Amino acid sequence: DVQLQASGGGLVQAGGSLRLSCAASGFTFEDYAIGWFRQATGKEREGISCIDSSDGVSYYVDSVKGRFTISSDNANNTVYLQMNSLKTEDTAVYYCAAVLREYACLASNGMDYWGQGTQVTVSN
Repeated sequence: DVQLQASGGGLVQAGGSLRLSCAASGFTFEDYAIGWFRQATGKEREGISCIDSSDGVSYYVDSVKGRFTISSDNANNTVYLQMNSLKTEDTAVYYCAAVLREYACLASNGMDYWGQGTQVTVSN
């Protein structure tokens, strides 16, 4: 069975850091791109970063560029999202998802597999 297990969320003060993990199983990891999405209360889910597991090419939306870093550990089929300089507006449920690498990896309606969410709360 395909599984994406997101973890690492929590409560942190503004300016702090968290590292999210997405452990994948049940599919050929290198054939897929893994994306991180988030959904704040009352807002639509948005893609914020993704990485091609095969070549390591990564993408970020402007709101997280320079603060978040995505990386892939192919030996362990795990993708990480290092989040630094967190802001209150980063508060959301964070999800990881996978899509075949030839397709766009930040389109939430195009992803093939989804993990459960992990809550990130940034306080003042």
